[in-house]
Amino acid sequence: MRLFSGKGDQGTTDLLGERVAKDDQRIAALGALDETSSALGLGRALATSERTKETLVEVQRDLYQVMAELAFTDDLRPAGLALGEGRVVRLEEATDALGAEVALPPAFILPGDSVAGAALDVARATARRAEREAVALANAGHLPNPQVLRYLNRLSSLLFILARFEDREAGVTPLHAKERRR
Repeated sequence: MRLFSGKGDQGTTDLLGERVAKDDQRIAALGALDETSSALGLGRALATSERTKETLVEVQRDLYQVMAELAFTDDLRPAGLALGEGRVVRLEEATDALGAEVALPPAFILPGDSVAGAALDVARATARRAEREAVALANAGHLPNPQVLRYLNRLSSLLFILARFEDREAGVTPLHAKERRR
């Protein structure tokens, strides 16, 4: 089996139902979600906590569902494929549970105090870009499921607290972004 077909050599690719330019907003959103899932995979590989790893697997599977939802043209998208509100609630609950356990500094922090925490901060920044791409998609009328935007909005919060959780598990305290001057 060949891994390439050559069909995209002219700058187009397939959505499920239509051939589009590779710079189409839907392809940009799919690419940003794919990058986010890959960054989450790196964070999962470096995480020290099983809790973190299990949470990240859940999120990666949710993103896979979102990508499947966005891979269809509007007229061919199966109704049952839509990410449900329950997945948003699950992120909120996971974020709140970790937030109750991890003391956050009252200031901006510099990512990089633990390897796993730094990887999760990269994943958070990537997720925020995916969210911006999804907003552009919604503004263009190609994102009928409002739960996708809600999910991506909550995801960056979850990844922030997971990064601090991994920092804590590594026994480090995050550095403040602003140096305290005397």
